[in-house]
Amino acid sequence: MTMKKLLIITSVIFSSFAVQAEEVGSVDTVFKILGPDHKIVVEAFDDPDVKNVTCYISRAKTGGIKGGLGLAEDTSDAAISCQQVGPVELSDSIARNKSEGEVVFRKRTSLVFKKLQVVRFYDKKRNTLIYLSYSDKIVNGSPKNALSAVPIMPWNK
Repeated sequence: MTMKKLLIITSVIFSSFAVQAEEVGSVDTVFKILGPDHKIVVEAFDDPDVKNVTCYISRAKTGGIKGGLGLAEDTSDAAISCQQVGPVELSDSIARNKSEGEVVFRKRTSLVFKKLQVVRFYDKKRNTLIYLSYSDKIVNGSPKNALSAVPIMPWNK
């Protein structure tokens, strides 16, 4: 099996385990005569390991013919805001001392090689969850990123 086929299979397998986001809404940014318009999409997902934390992501979505067929590569522009929507409950699987964080959301933003990810970090000293969104490629990612923090209030311990 070639390296390219292995990477494609691995990408498909790992993307199937990701949390699914629910589209909240969108706005058009560029009119396209053929195919859907370019737009900014707002999506929401719940942290799978933290009860009552919801993250909202806004991201660019490429339209046109390639975008309509799912062949376009979306830009790396995204923003994130995570909110406490009830009493926060951390599961035992949260890596409380892990400096590299845990991926809690992943969405494909090109046919195969590019994805938007959200990684959760736990700041033990400040008792806060930090969510970092960024875009990466197999070969070359983007330094564009966004950050959101959710303090875990003392009454939630």
